[in-house]
Amino acid sequence: MKDIMRVKCLLSSDVEALLNQQIKKEAHSSSIYLAMASWCNQNGFDFSSDYFFKQAEEERQHQLKFFKYVLDMGGTAISPEITAVKTEFNSFREIFEDALDQEISVTQSIKNIAARCYKEQDFVTVEFLNWFFKEQREEEYKARRALELFELIGEEGTGSWEIDKNVGKIKYSSEAE
Repeated sequence: MKDIMRVKCLLSSDVEALLNQQIKKEAHSSSIYLAMASWCNQNGFDFSSDYFFKQAEEERQHQLKFFKYVLDMGGTAISPEITAVKTEFNSFREIFEDALDQEISVTQSIKNIAARCYKEQDFVTVEFLNWFFKEQREEEYKARRALELFELIGEEGTGSWEIDKNVGKIKYSSEAE
């Protein structure tokens, strides 16, 4: 019996490499969020821990979307090795600052892929990326709103507890949806 072989990859080698880098970035994000969930749990911030567990799962799903897209396009998706995940944080606030920085970094990475796709006129991949742009808008919004809680509530007294209690209640809504 003959093995089925992919006839042709519909991605350029550059776009395929960028997509594989994004797979790694999404996996790294998932691992970072797991570390944040663990830190929050160990420090008594149960609602924030749950929030970051959900974020970790979302990033894992994003990783799989990219992975499957590369395969669907006839490319080779690479399962990444994840290292250098920060596990210690100096403060509750630092976690949310890092989360926002992580989301901004992911958005920039996706924008770089899209820029390359436009250059190559790979509009199929651009269309695929559009879902992620919408998703990143939501993720950055939620991360910014979480940080705003620190400004609005403050961490003194029961402030950290109030922040923790409200993190999971942040919702994104857009009139464009």
